[in-house]
Amino acid sequence: MIKLSKPIIVEGKYDIIKLSNLIDGLIIKTDGFGIFKDKEKQKLIRRLAGETGIIVLTDSDSAGFIIRNFLTSSLPADKITHVYIPDIFGKEKRKTEGGKEGKLGVEGMTEEILLEAFRKAGVVGETTTEKRRLITNIDLYEYGFSGRPNSQEKRKKLLKRLSLPERLSTSSLVKILNTFVKYEEFVKEAEQCE
Repeated sequence: MIKLSKPIIVEGKYDIIKLSNLIDGLIIKTDGFGIFKDKEKQKLIRRLAGETGIIVLTDSDSAGFIIRNFLTSSLPADKITHVYIPDIFGKEKRKTEGGKEGKLGVEGMTEEILLEAFRKAGVVGETTTEKRRLITNIDLYEYGFSGRPNSQEKRKKLLKRLSLPERLSTSSLVKILNTFVKYEEFVKEAEQCE
């Protein structure tokens, strides 16, 4: 497992499933070309890029490069690390037919190929000596953002205060909060949502 502080931007949910066996960190999907219209997700990606930088890993077909170029054009170059997979022809196991260009996407790559792609891009496991209190699902529950009768409304208030997309799941919220909010800041924001 590679532990990363920078979020990885991928195209879809199957890419997330594939990478979740290799990466300990935040993985965000663009929903393919859906990123072009999703202003909230664009704003989130810009914010994450500004805080920590991001890693972009898209398929090696033309659609993947269109998405990659869109992200590249909207973010500072020094905030993006590009990871490229090789052109390997075939089809993913879950599909009945290969893609239009016949290339495997991120989900079709072996773990070894993906790890090599990360190494080539200079992305290696990170270690930190900083000890900080992480925000947990229990914290979200204790502050009323999950598992309570009015949790959804309260969570929406928090998301709005932090300028985050309102459709974030609880598990995604925890990962994103730990990317750019310290525990003490979370407590202050939680108290403002009372």
